[in-house]
Amino acid sequence: MAKILIVEDNALNIKLFCDLLAAHGHQPEAVTDSRNALEVARTFVPDLVITDIQLPHVSGFELIRLLRSDEHLADVPIMAVTAYSGRGDEERIREAGAQAYVSKPISVVKFAQTVDALLRGESDSEPESAGEAPNGAT
Repeated sequence: MAKILIVEDNALNIKLFCDLLAAHGHQPEAVTDSRNALEVARTFVPDLVITDIQLPHVSGFELIRLLRSDEHLADVPIMAVTAYSGRGDEERIREAGAQAYVSKPISVVKFAQTVDALLRGESDSEPESAGEAPNGAT
């Protein structure tokens, strides 16, 4: 069982992510206000952080940078989950410090596979496939 921090401002996405993670035996902890995410991460000590990029207050990009600069959290894998998918965005997300990127609406299978890979210490080096049949969050 892994401890997974979810930083997301959309209640439906939080429910979906938490339900999926719990169904796979993980312990999810959700944060809806990105201003609290770093403090919660320090207390919760996650094995993985899943964050939206388009967050009010502290953006996902900024949160990733904050996590990477924290001595206790710098090595925790990060998965960005976002509808923000313009040209070059995946590269910018990875350059900020995320090991994986999953676009919304998510593919439940891709989401679960990416979580499992990150928890095994693998990065998701494959770009998102535009041909995937998405289902789930928006």
